Amino acid sequence: MVILAFDVTEQVNAERNRREFTANVSHELKTPLQSIIGSAELMESGIVKEDDVPRFVRHIRNEASRLVYLIDDIIQLSQLDEGTDMPHEDVSLRVLSEEVCEILADAAKLQDVSLEVIGDDGVVNGVRRLLYAIVYSLCDNAIKYNYPGGSVKISVAEKPGSVCLSVQDTGLGIAPEHHDKVFQRFYRVDKSHSKQSIGTGLGLSIVKHAVQHHNGKITIESKLKKGTKISIQFDTQEIES
Repeated sequence: MVILAFDVTEQVNAERNRREFTANVSHELKTPLQSIIGSAELMESGIVKEDDVPRFVRHIRNEASRLVYLIDDIIQLSQLDEGTDMPHEDVSLRVLSEEVCEILADAAKLQDVSLEVIGDDGVVNGVRRLLYAIVYSLCDNAIKYNYPGGSVKISVAEKPGSVCLSVQDTGLGIAPEHHDKVFQRFYRVDKSHSKQSIGTGLGLSIVKHAVQHHNGKITIESKLKKGTKISIQFDTQEIES
């Protein structure tokens, strides 16, 4: 009877989570679509002045990009939820971090934020695209929620039986009551700020699930206006077994 009750509880929780996720996805998809349709209708009706057309086109492009990012993130989360089999390989977290910094260099320059990678090679046996998603999401957030003139430092440290990856920024910081919640799906600490940049609210949730896939551990240290440091420890012995 105890086992049955546990199974039922698990099923109820899973169904509730599924419904909540579906409702959130529907809302997140509907918002940019309504914005795109509204802008297109105004342009079609001829109300938009010729000088304003580029601004409307740019808005439509940004909202469409947001939809693409959201769909990509949803697909990635679904694969993680379903436990889809993904090939493992030896990946250098140092090299991966340098690749991410190259991709995000322009975004960092626009925000006047410096990027730096330090530390060891940090080879772990894992799913390359998931490890890339972890580093990218952490660095992307560290840039977006930073101050002009700020910095983002990615550190890779090898220890006996483990590798530690940390991303530290000098940005806005996160209040203690939000530390556990930031890894929830669609959770945004600063909704007003998040509207100013393309984002899905799924980045840190993907980080959490990707880390769990690699049997890793996440820790967060942050104070308001004093920056954030998120560290991930990969047990290399467990990963390679």
